Amino acid sequence: MMPYIDNSKPADIRALARDYEDGETVGEHCHKDGQFIHATEGVMEIRTPTRLWLVPPQRGLWIPPCTPHALRARGKVTLRTVYIVASRATSSLGEQPSGFMVSPFLREIILKSLSQDVIEDPPRFHRLAAVLLDELCHLTPDLLSLAMAADRRLASACAEILATPSINPGMKALSKQAGTSIRTLTRLAQREFGCSLSIWRQQALILTAVPKIIAGEQVASIAETLGYETPSAFAAMFRRIMGVTPGNYR
Repeated sequence: MMPYIDNSKPADIRALARDYEDGETVGEHCHKDGQFIHATEGVMEIRTPTRLWLVPPQRGLWIPPCTPHALRARGKVTLRTVYIVASRATSSLGEQPSGFMVSPFLREIILKSLSQDVIEDPPRFHRLAAVLLDELCHLTPDLLSLAMAADRRLASACAEILATPSINPGMKALSKQAGTSIRTLTRLAQREFGCSLSIWRQQALILTAVPKIIAGEQVASIAETLGYETPSAFAAMFRRIMGVTPGNYR
């Protein structure tokens, strides 16, 4: 049975600081409050039943109340997250998990709300919380996520891609892994993802590259690791999906 973490508090908004080591995980769970997940260092991999997100320091992820999710740290992560009571949460940020850009101003508000002098001064905290909620209501969406398969056959093929992102097994090998035909696998991908499995794989490769870019790894090394013939081919694919070059993504 999935654990239910009760984070009930009297305030509409509260902040939490927590650190994770590289590879540390938090199993699937949910909260009665909504959660805006943000980290000042490291990249978080967060899964819901339908999508996978990578959340680097300049991004944040909104998890609505009672939404199952799991976390894995990609590198050392300093989590600085905000919980919002259900009565305020969905009207502010929506009823579906969503990624957003985090401005330097919002980042500083989150950090300030965790400082001892603010925590020990309730009127000041409530004033700061009002500003924080207002900022959360005006965030720029970010699309750094990957659709996850519902059908077990397609999910098996996708798991193989994520487990070995530098290897392109081809549709024949993936269909064998999934225990179905190439035709069925192609149909399932189009139905669930709205694109071919090869395009989904390209998106998966780009998400795999993000933690490496954040860590400062050279583009040429990333391209080689992920199986691209040249750094320029990787950079072109990255820009097509992310809207910026690897060198400008931070």
